[in-house]
Amino acid sequence: MKMLLNLIALLSAALLASAAPPTCYSRLLSLSKEITDSFKELQTSKAEDSCVEMLPRLYLDIHNYCVLAKLREFVAYPRCERVLEVSELKEKARSLYTIMISYCRRDLVFLTDDCNALENPIPAPIEPFIES
Repeated sequence: MKMLLNLIALLSAALLASAAPPTCYSRLLSLSKEITDSFKELQTSKAEDSCVEMLPRLYLDIHNYCVLAKLREFVAYPRCERVLEVSELKEKARSLYTIMISYCRRDLVFLTDDCNALENPIPAPIEPFIES
């Protein structure tokens, strides 16, 4: 019985040791991916809504300095207040911008300032299909 309790204590300690708290950088990565995915989903679900079609493109790369301008442009876009999903997305974008310029300012490294890359992102490579 004592050996079983020791084993449980050891496993619990191992789980706690491997669970690192999220960093500012990891929070930025996850929030930017969440916003980008929500935007893509919004475009497909509300494609017939003209205000959603007119929204500025929202592809976020937190390593591109132009992302700050992109976030400001998206949050300031005057239309689509009547669409709840757009308002929620704007609030997330506002949060990401605030985190980037205040809380995580020292943790972030901008690798490029290519604004065109945020307008026309390079698609992820498609892996070839291999038959077995």
